[in-house]
Amino acid sequence: MSLGTWGLSGDAYGPVDEATQERVIRRAIEMGVSLIDTADAYGAGHMERVIGRAIADKRHVVVVTKGGTDRSTSPPQKRFNGPYLRERVEASLRRLAREPIDVYLLHNPSQNIIDNSEAIDTLLELKQEGKIAHWGVSAGDVEVGRAALRRGAEVLELPYNLVYASDLHRLAGDIMVAGAGILARSTLGYGLLSGTWTGEKQFPPGDHRADRWTKFELDLRLEQLGAVRFLVRGDVPTMRSAAIRFVLSNHIVSTAVLGPRTVEQIEDIVREVGMGPFYLTDDDLMRIPRAFQAVGIEQ
Repeated sequence: MSLGTWGLSGDAYGPVDEATQERVIRRAIEMGVSLIDTADAYGAGHMERVIGRAIADKRHVVVVTKGGTDRSTSPPQKRFNGPYLRERVEASLRRLAREPIDVYLLHNPSQNIIDNSEAIDTLLELKQEGKIAHWGVSAGDVEVGRAALRRGAEVLELPYNLVYASDLHRLAGDIMVAGAGILARSTLGYGLLSGTWTGEKQFPPGDHRADRWTKFELDLRLEQLGAVRFLVRGDVPTMRSAAIRFVLSNHIVSTAVLGPRTVEQIEDIVREVGMGPFYLTDDDLMRIPRAFQAVGIEQ
């Protein structure tokens, strides 16, 4: 499991004070988390600075950061030209206070950006210069992921969870041939798969989920989630732990990116998930697609 910092930055679910940010990062490392996922756009670079301070003496911690989302404009825009990417890498190096950056990802580019050589050529140059150690793509769909693998991406970040598994499944063969590392994001479906919500769930101001689902859509998803409640039994104490265990059970996945915003949350997650490697039984894993098909979900 790894620590994702979009939510921790305060951008996604409402503000988080800096002291809490540092406590979460330090506690995650204490418990054995050795990869932190971030982006230069999270908190307009602030998250990178906080991470840099927290890991100053911890070279074993792998840092993944992303670039290509320019939030200095309104609305934000995607920028993947060579000079801009080079500028963003240099800024990330200063904020993280380490060189090279362990993994640098293009932040949700289009397939056209991947097929156009400028962005990837720039990353390859930066790798040769020792600014980044590995490069890859945070992909929003299968075609972007496949194009990135064709271009030699060493790492892909993809959405992958109990109710949205199709992209990774469709790319599985390409990934195994390429030998790319896989960061599975949206592991808990923005909190939906925690299993604790009811139809009365309300999202506070500044929380992106307020615009993600209508009341009807949220109610439907909560109802559909009931189809896999059978996973919660024995040493699987919660729906949240079942959802994380599902991701960890896939041997293609290098790490499940999780986004706790408090120390208590990350401690609960580690306690519930356990040590593996038998996260879910083979019988349960085979039963999941059939259970979801019965309620209208095609994984």
